[in-house]
Amino acid sequence: MKLYLYNTMTRSTDEFVPIHPGRVGMYTCGPTVYNYAHIGNLRTYIFEDTLKRALIHAGYKVNHVMNITDVGHLTGDGDDGEDKLEKSSRETGRSVWDIAKFYTDAFFKDEEALNIIRPDVVCNATDHVKQMIELIKRLEEGGHTYIAGGNVYFSIDTFPKYGALARLKLGDLMSGARIEVDSNKRNPKDFVLWFTNSKFGNQAMMWDSPWGRGYPGWHIECSAMSMYYLGEQFDIHCGGIDAIPVHHTNEIAQSEAATGKTWVNWWMHGEFLLTEKGKMSKSSGEFLTLPYLQKLGFDALDYRYFVLGAHYRTQLQFSMEGLKGAANARTGLMERIKELGTEASSAVTGKAQAYLDEFDSHIGNDLATPRAMSVLWNMLKDEELSNGDKLFCVKYMDQVLGLKLDSVKSGESEFPEELMKLIEMRTQAKKEKNWAMADEIRAKIEEMGYSVKDTPQGPVPVRKV
Repeated sequence: MKLYLYNTMTRSTDEFVPIHPGRVGMYTCGPTVYNYAHIGNLRTYIFEDTLKRALIHAGYKVNHVMNITDVGHLTGDGDDGEDKLEKSSRETGRSVWDIAKFYTDAFFKDEEALNIIRPDVVCNATDHVKQMIELIKRLEEGGHTYIAGGNVYFSIDTFPKYGALARLKLGDLMSGARIEVDSNKRNPKDFVLWFTNSKFGNQAMMWDSPWGRGYPGWHIECSAMSMYYLGEQFDIHCGGIDAIPVHHTNEIAQSEAATGKTWVNWWMHGEFLLTEKGKMSKSSGEFLTLPYLQKLGFDALDYRYFVLGAHYRTQLQFSMEGLKGAANARTGLMERIKELGTEASSAVTGKAQAYLDEFDSHIGNDLATPRAMSVLWNMLKDEELSNGDKLFCVKYMDQVLGLKLDSVKSGESEFPEELMKLIEMRTQAKKEKNWAMADEIRAKIEEMGYSVKDTPQGPVPVRKV
């Protein structure tokens, strides 16, 4: 199976060819663990998991590295604001180390619930300060740094290709800049590689360095850790689209200035999850978490299904009604699969194989999951296929979709038998145009704490939330 993936750097969709045949080095920006991940963050991790699954599905051995930013991160990407972990520590009375551990554990609990494959390497920033210091030394030796006010800065004027990912023009970056928050910077877009206590006083997390006791800047973390585990050149770097103009732009500058090589071949970014108020963010103080959705009665995989219903490069509008629709559809999907029995065919040919080929063509076209899921539904509704062939196709497709469809057990429904009988009776009443009887049955269903959603795939029960 060939994969054609969109590359943010080139702004084009091209056939993916790894640096080393059969092997893929992949780095994804992990969480800053000062608060819970919100469902907008989790959309990005679902996209990255789908990409990883597609690469494995295509036959590649994937080495996936993800960082945990537990050193802290400033509230502004441009070295301004206060340290997020310090702020959380002050507000809660807990140590920054306890806070980082608590929210790291919470993050991986969310990932497990969403059936996201754990990265091969999870690297905490606090365990890799040595690698960050070594990288800063290389930049210093290459003439890319300066010291001002006790801090070490990267000078973007020493890197002519600065801003290529975001289509920024180096000559225009001085003009129109806002009032400088940090007067030590020669260029407003310069960024800190190493903070000393001259800026923030006594931080809880500090290390000795050639430039004084302090702690690393945010951007240097990803460069140092990714190169430590994947080498100075690797295949894919992923993150949210908001990382393009500052974080990823700065990562490229410091990495390529240090090595003189193209650092990453493929840049991939997931779009925003939107609410009525715009992009979901923690800074606004108003965001939804996966545990909150679960308390409302949703399964974590309902949210995964909801996310897969939109292409990762399109903005996705979130609403409770939309999530309910996804939950209904996933319930209907599982009910159909339960009817297939347990014996999957050992192989498929003919029409079943054609469905698999169509599925692969959509996944191979820059992870077109909405079209791929449509193929899954069409295959399940095809009366010409045997149950065994259908079950084979379900297992094959779920390797990429990650909806745990291969674990759906045949036999009893997850819903009460009485409820399922009432739904059958209502369906029959509607066929006979006995609308009064259909309404009466619907009322009984609602008394049981359920409603019925009529979908193109047939009626499905929905728990009231």
